[in-house]
Amino acid sequence: MHKHLLELEVQNFRSLRQVSIPLGPLNVLVGPNGVGKSNLLDVFRFLADIIHTDIEPALERRGGFDATAFRGGSRSPSTIRIRLKAIWTKHSSASAPDEYALQITRRRRDGRDTLSRQESFQFKRTKGRGRRITIKGEKAQVMDTRKSADEDTVTHSIGLRRFSSGLSTLPRLSDDAGGNEVATLADGLAAFRVFDVDVTWARFPAQMPSGALAGTKLMENASNLALFLFTLRRNDLYAWQRLVADAREVLPQLKDIDFEFPSGAAREVIVVLHESGLRAPTPLADASYGTIRLLGLLALLYDPHPPALTCIEEIDHGLHPQALELLVERLREASERTQFLIATHSPALADRLRPDELIVCERDDEGASRIPAVTREQLEAIVERSEGLPLGELWFSGVLGGGL
Repeated sequence: MHKHLLELEVQNFRSLRQVSIPLGPLNVLVGPNGVGKSNLLDVFRFLADIIHTDIEPALERRGGFDATAFRGGSRSPSTIRIRLKAIWTKHSSASAPDEYALQITRRRRDGRDTLSRQESFQFKRTKGRGRRITIKGEKAQVMDTRKSADEDTVTHSIGLRRFSSGLSTLPRLSDDAGGNEVATLADGLAAFRVFDVDVTWARFPAQMPSGALAGTKLMENASNLALFLFTLRRNDLYAWQRLVADAREVLPQLKDIDFEFPSGAAREVIVVLHESGLRAPTPLADASYGTIRLLGLLALLYDPHPPALTCIEEIDHGLHPQALELLVERLREASERTQFLIATHSPALADRLRPDELIVCERDDEGASRIPAVTREQLEAIVERSEGLPLGELWFSGVLGGGL
């Protein structure tokens, strides 16, 4: 079963005053700077921070409730709300999805602000049966749900700390109470990756580990690019050969990619590029900015063990437009293994997308993000009337909204 999110709803989180976004395998957020693309990605960072540290530290990392909540309009909101629908657990489906909702509420009491949270998990257990867990105050109620029953049946209650998140605490529940399902949701959100190649770090040699290479994970900033590529060649020769062929297609001077071990095979590895007309190979440290970003993105797209969700900020940055056609093809292939949420402001990239892959973003006069600025149905109707104009050109001209 391919795990993926079906829908995201957000209220009052940064510029996201009220958004509801259907999500497919490949989702590309297009819009100028400042319309909320990064804030949307930060929703997932926020949930991951909650799992790793809990609600209060996650808020403090963003400057507290006031700095995290929507700052537009005439009044400060009293709640932040996030809701997800997904196909992640064993028995879930599009007609019976997993659901998770979190609401953080601020109230003024005795001259000071207090925060509280409500959470709910809902998922399908076996045929005809479901499970709902609701959290309020210091109690979590675990309930069985049956299609034939008019009301939920309370199974039992569990005590927990007043402001502690179920995402961080409930995976410890027994399997019968839903611990496996909550853990599946929490693990998926905690493992998601916001990928952005840091060219400075990606240039460096990688230290060889003392143990096996099979579990090498590509870091979010590609700082272990050399080690990941070496591991890919060693463990999956077919994927490696495809990656090299893709790199050659975009970099005509490239003949091959290889590795050297300047301090001995057990200590560090560097990537070297064999290029036409040069007597000696070029170390990755001397390669161009665009070449390193391209290799980092190809490494991501050929990752054999990606997380359920991968986010990429400004994917086209530093890349020649000629690379975008190949990149979109590979994104579609890789979306069978990981769901993508990608931010860009490149019309050239949008030109290569289908209407169901594009999410247009804009911002209203009160600072609230409109995501999507046009529905999928509206987008398809506009494309049909446009007589074949590509999506990027339609967006750049303002026809789709969210213009520059």
